[in-house]
Amino acid sequence: MSYLTDSPIDSAALRRQVMRDSDGACVIFEGVVRNHHEGKRVESIFYDAYRPMAEKEIEKVIRSVELDFPGVAVAVLHRLGQLGIGDISITIACAAAHRADAYAASRAIIDRVKETVPIWKKERGPDGEEWVGWQGRC
Repeated sequence: MSYLTDSPIDSAALRRQVMRDSDGACVIFEGVVRNHHEGKRVESIFYDAYRPMAEKEIEKVIRSVELDFPGVAVAVLHRLGQLGIGDISITIACAAAHRADAYAASRAIIDRVKETVPIWKKERGPDGEEWVGWQGRC
């Protein structure tokens, strides 16, 4: 399974991937490129990763969340490359019998992905471009 893509993300496809007849809830989280960061204007973002390592780390995040939230089905897809304002950078789908587990699993995934997965982003704005996030932590 690939957890990284260079193409636009189809969130509905991830929903279909995780939903089962026994599920009463599906939480879809979409991280979307916004037009600002820490008081600076952002016009676009470029995401990059060392794919083999990032794929392994996302897999570890998914497995750890599945252990923490038994019965929750999970799918994660992160986009790489050049993204504009409003583009989806990551989609997380969590399906469960009850909404509380689906919400909690989704939150755990995005927090762990941001903490452990080596995906770098370069923000571009009117004042130039700057790598933010992972530099110095890998």
